[in-house]
Amino acid sequence: MVINFKARVQRLVKRGGYRVWETSETTRVCDPARTALVLCDVWDRHTCRGAEERLARLLPGIAMLVERFRSAGALIVHAPSDTIDFYDGTPARERLLTVSSSVDASPPADRPRKVPPLPIDATDPCDTCPDPDHPKHKKGMSYPWTRQHAAIGIDDACDVVSADGTELWKYYSARGIEEVFIAGVHTNMCILNRTFAIKQLVRWGFSPILLRDLTDCMYNPAKPPYVSHEEATDLVVGYIEKFWCATASSVHISIG
Repeated sequence: MVINFKARVQRLVKRGGYRVWETSETTRVCDPARTALVLCDVWDRHTCRGAEERLARLLPGIAMLVERFRSAGALIVHAPSDTIDFYDGTPARERLLTVSSSVDASPPADRPRKVPPLPIDATDPCDTCPDPDHPKHKKGMSYPWTRQHAAIGIDDACDVVSADGTELWKYYSARGIEEVFIAGVHTNMCILNRTFAIKQLVRWGFSPILLRDLTDCMYNPAKPPYVSHEEATDLVVGYIEKFWCATASSVHISIG
């Protein structure tokens, strides 16, 4: 059994004397036993009503892909940052800790990497405030999220729970994980910047795959570049394809 998908990237090329960004796709195949699907910050609550509503639309697709990958033998990583204590003592959390603690090695030194600026302004990341049920987060306030969203099941017989990059690097090393897919939120924030997410994986030598149809960005259309929320997400996806890693569409992934 293998996982087949099309990896999409963008490259700056010369065409007719002009520099243009060219999109290309390549068909790739990976072994499920050496593949991980990471669910980044798929929380039960967010500080923005709009973020919760958009995540709700993604949840069925995420849950379906989790089942497909798990059934094929891929590793499912639940990474709801800031809520890991909720899972203390669970088999999925203990499995991760037991294996990671047995690995007597550290991640490799970070590979140097330039970080171009993001194409959108996220200084005001909510498009539905003010909202009394989702107050704008301020320093010193507790976050509203408490666990991963209940729509995504955790299989204690085979999944793992961690939001720590070093823990996961050790687990990947022990299990022989070579391919890492990432779904969840938010593309311009946690998906890029968490210790287990795209930037760090790339610096460690992985070539992660962002599932572009199972993610969302944090953005207020009242901020530059003054586009719709959907266009802003597309801009961030394009930024990732240009400077960090390939993306894939979950609906075009075949397993067999």
